[in-house]
Amino acid sequence: MDNAAAVERYVEFWNAAEGEPQRRLAALALTEDVEYHAPVGALTGPQALIDFRNEFLAHVGGATLAVREEPQHHHDRSRLKWDIRLADGASFATGTDVLVVAADGRIGAVTSFLDRAPAGFPHEHD
Repeated sequence: MDNAAAVERYVEFWNAAEGEPQRRLAALALTEDVEYHAPVGALTGPQALIDFRNEFLAHVGGATLAVREEPQHHHDRSRLKWDIRLADGASFATGTDVLVVAADGRIGAVTSFLDRAPAGFPHEHD
């Protein structure tokens, strides 16, 4: 199991072009039953994450998930600190994802925390 490679594929997924590149990277990066828990809700399965990302982009326009510092790894867990940058370069939000890497090297679960919420978004972690 190579957690660093799993995190790299995860970031590539969030930054992939819509359509075939996105579906291909989802299959490489995420298990079929991946669970994603964030302050905005809980999702299950790669298609739910694809839909979530595409709805977000439709709302804000272009955006990129940038890594804020070197990810940390131990056992089957990784911690990824990220920054969502809008098309104009402005930071939309920062956060930390805790990833569970499955035995096949894909991400099986994500718990996402907001370190700095977007303007107007409550900073709650229910």
